[in-house]
Amino acid sequence: MEIKIQSIHFDATEKLEAFIEKKVAKLEKSYEDIQKVEVQLKVVKPATAQNKETSITVTVPGTTLHVEKTNDTFEEGIDLCVDALRVQLQKNKEKLRNY
Repeated sequence: MEIKIQSIHFDATEKLEAFIEKKVAKLEKSYEDIQKVEVQLKVVKPATAQNKETSITVTVPGTTLHVEKTNDTFEEGIDLCVDALRVQLQKNKEKLRNY
């Protein structure tokens, strides 16, 4: 699984990148065939609440799943995105199993 982290309008710290990689790696437990994960972190309006946009795009055979969240911190956004993706991956897996 390839993980690509992109930070827009700021530089992501190593600690943040390590956190993202750890969380995203857990997605492989619910779906083994993940090919690529793209994480985009964006600071929308500096100095305001709810200004951190997190979006994750997961490429699996046959489809691409996308989740976007806006929060106070990137860590919170990553947690919510990973949870939402886990649900999407589970649904996708069920759909494939039913064919």
